[in-house]
Parts: sequence; C-alpha cells; structure tokens
Amino acid sequence: MSHPILLLNCGSSSIKYQMIDSDTEEVSAVGLVQKIGDAGDGTIDHETGGETHHGEQHFADHTGAIAAVIAMFTDHGPDLSQAIAVGHRTVHGGEAFRSTTVIDEGVIDKLVDLSGLAPLHNPPGIAGIRAAMALLPDVPHVAVFDTAFFSDLPAEAFTYAIDRDLAHEHHIRKYGFHGTSHQYVSGRVAEVLGRDLAGIKQIVCHLGNGASISAIDGGRAIDTSMGLTPLQGLVMGTRSGDVDPGLHAFLARELAMTIDEIDSLLNKRSGMLGLAGNTDMRDVWAAADAGDERAALALDVYVHRLVSYIGSYVALLGGVDAITFTAGVGENDFRVRARVAERLAWLGITLDVDANALRSKHPRAISTPDSSVALLVIPTNEELAMAREVVRAL
Repeated sequence: MSHPILLLNCGSSSIKYQMIDSDTEEVSAVGLVQKIGDAGDGTIDHETGGETHHGEQHFADHTGAIAAVIAMFTDHGPDLSQAIAVGHRTVHGGEAFRSTTVIDEGVIDKLVDLSGLAPLHNPPGIAGIRAAMALLPDVPHVAVFDTAFFSDLPAEAFTYAIDRDLAHEHHIRKYGFHGTSHQYVSGRVAEVLGRDLAGIKQIVCHLGNGASISAIDGGRAIDTSMGLTPLQGLVMGTRSGDVDPGLHAFLARELAMTIDEIDSLLNKRSGMLGLAGNTDMRDVWAAADAGDERAALALDVYVHRLVSYIGSYVALLGGVDAITFTAGVGENDFRVRARVAERLAWLGITLDVDANALRSKHPRAISTPDSSVALLVIPTNEELAMAREVVRAL
C-alpha cells in the first residue's frame, strides 16, 4: 500500500506541486499552476502516468488554485484521498521555527508575525497553507522551512555588527535559505564519495535563478551566503547579491528613491538582468560569445563573486574535501564550472574536461581521480527532501 505525500510550493502567482510516495520515494504526479490573481485566465498543467493534462481558468486567489489542483487529481489521478499528509515549502521560519513543524492555527499566527522578514515569500505561502487546510482538512499539514538547516549556524556567522539590542528585539540576523537543497545535496555528497558525512568538509553551490552557497563541516552548516533575506550573497538572476549597505542611503538621497523602489531595484531588476539584460545564462553566454561586452562583464562578475565566497569558505573550514554544483546553472552550465575550477587551481583542483562537458541528470564527479579536492555535480531534489522531512515530523 502506498503512502503518498502532497508537496506544495506556493509563490505569489504560482503553485508547484508533487505527489511522492513516502515509502518508495517515487513521484506519481507533478504540476504547476500559473497566473494566480491575474485579470485573465491562468493555467494548470498536471503530469501523471506519462501524460500531461492542461487546463485554463481564472484563479482569483490561492483557494481557487488549490481547488483546481484537487480537481486535477480527482479527474486524472492519482487518488488524492490516499495522501497521508500535505507538506508546504515555507521560506522563512525566523528564530521561531528551527525544524519542520506540524501546522496548527498557532503556527499560522506566528508565520504571519514573521512576514516582515520575508514579505515577498511568506504571505503567499501562508495563503497556500490556509487554502489547502480548508480544502484538505482530514490530513496533517506540515511546514518545511528553507531556513531550518541553517538555524544552528555559529553565532559568529549569523550575527550582524549592528546595535545588539535593536538586532535582538527585531530578530535581525543571518538566516540563510535554500536549506532543504543544501541539506539534501550535502548528504548525497557523502553517498557519492562513499564517505561518512561527519568526516567531510564541503562547499555546496546552489546556482539557479536564486543562488546561494554554504560551508558544511561534518554535516553541519557553519556559514551561508544568504542572510536576513534571500537578497544577500551571490549574483543571481534578478537579485544583486552583496552591495554596499550605504547604497540604499545614496539612492534615497541622490535619486529620491523610496525604500520600496530600492527594494524592487535590488530584488527584481539587478543581478544578471541588470548587468546583461537577461536572466537565462544560455542567452548571456551567447551574447558574450557574439562580442557583447556587457554580457562578458556580467559573467566575470558572477564568477568573481562565486570564487570569492568559495575562497572564504575554504578558510573558514580549514580546508575542503568537496565542492559541489547544483540547481539549474550549477547542474547545466559547464562553462561556469570550468571557470570556477580554473580560478581554484591553486587548491590542487584538476578538472576532468570530458566529465564536466557531459550532460546528465545523475550525480557525478567532474574532477580527475588525482584532484586534491573533489568537484561534483549533484542534481538537487528539494521535493524529495521535503517529503523526508514531513515523514520525520510525523
């Protein structure tokens, strides 16, 4: 008998979902709802049994979108009534939630209180939780937090050098994000290397439209690039990553920009989009190859920031055994990986050029056997990590 778990990832205008069996870890359904809250019709695509079922309708809110998801399961399967739980990706748990948590009204109230820490992410997540709990009331609902894996960072890593009383009162600290991915991938590194996780010093580079990097010593994260919000750290698709904190004051004084305008600039119109005019790395490479100096510089900035973080994390770890690339760019962009490896040759890293150029969905080493540090590509699986967390919580 199967024991499936429905996993929901609710964004402001979209819902990604999967059904995964908690025993076999097989995926029986994958879906995506888009354009929630738009004036026109949205879309829903539901894939199961090798077939994709498409629908178009108006989704006024997340309640309507979740209802459409349930209708897809009813009409096309698998049997949603067999689900033993619903897992919700929840971006920010603050200091209140340090591990995966079964949801009740008290949990929802606390998530509402935390929305100021993640105004772009937590509110749609809460809307999805409320809608799913109303429409699927007979199973437990579980919050899986992006921040949980980084909740026990050392104080020296999570503390900002600002007024300590203000920071304490308002819970201002580094939290880190993409935690389910970093936890999953770092565990897979140990399996691929055939070593005990407790004995590995490793760096995980989660490079997608959102990007983060972590230093993990013996399975415990000791630092990560994202901070109070997902804006800090690496260059991303539309996010700037690290900038001088004084930039906010400069833009407010010199250009009379409001806080909301500055926030929008750094989150939605910066990163590769701001530098190169495009968020798709394939298009950025194509432009650079065609002689576009903006695109070439954008790639240089991207790699420079990434190598800078790797170097600092090698120092914090006191050495490194493995550096792993994951997520969309990390798994697929062999040229970014090659540039990073070239810049890290001083560590004794030797890239296997053929292995690096290989396109594969399987975990693999891309360094030579005699490389002093293992370079790996490991596809992330945040949904599977979520399912495992839900099982643990129950």
